[in-house]
Amino acid sequence: MSDARAYLPVMRFLILAALLLAAPALAQSRAPAGPRSLGTFQSWTAATHTENGVKYCYAFARATRSEGMPGRAPAQVSLLVTHRPTGRDQVAIRSGYTYARSAELRLSIGETTLPAYTAQDSAFLRDGRAAVAAMRGGREALARAPGPNNRGTVSDQFPLAGFSAAYDAITRECPAPPARR
Repeated sequence: MSDARAYLPVMRFLILAALLLAAPALAQSRAPAGPRSLGTFQSWTAATHTENGVKYCYAFARATRSEGMPGRAPAQVSLLVTHRPTGRDQVAIRSGYTYARSAELRLSIGETTLPAYTAQDSAFLRDGRAAVAAMRGGREALARAPGPNNRGTVSDQFPLAGFSAAYDAITRECPAPPARR
């Protein structure tokens, strides 16, 4: 449960990311504390957000294909990478439905398959660095998870075109803190 609480800011960003895509003009005209676009890089959008004086940077893409759950549009599903002061390369997926308790998601990129745990409507990859490395070298990512109430399998496909440029933009905007001695 403590892992899920650690990702509450990430879940907030997933919602903010959706708002940023839904209303780009509104998001760009907001006060500095609101989401601010860093640019669109092919299929990926990079942005920053300040909450309680803390700056977060994130890049996200929408699914291009979703299967296994009628009525759920790919636009409801997003793949997100976040940099925040307490952690970098945090990779999450917002599914558009509530996962069953203890459901696990698998993200496949080329020959690499990465596990994720779920909380509510989000999945969090256990090894963000490995996910980012695979995403930088991949063409597409495929997420597979049990459907609602563990019925069937739901899959979502994400494009990786533009990921490296979006990732570089958030890394420039939120550089890693200096190493401690």
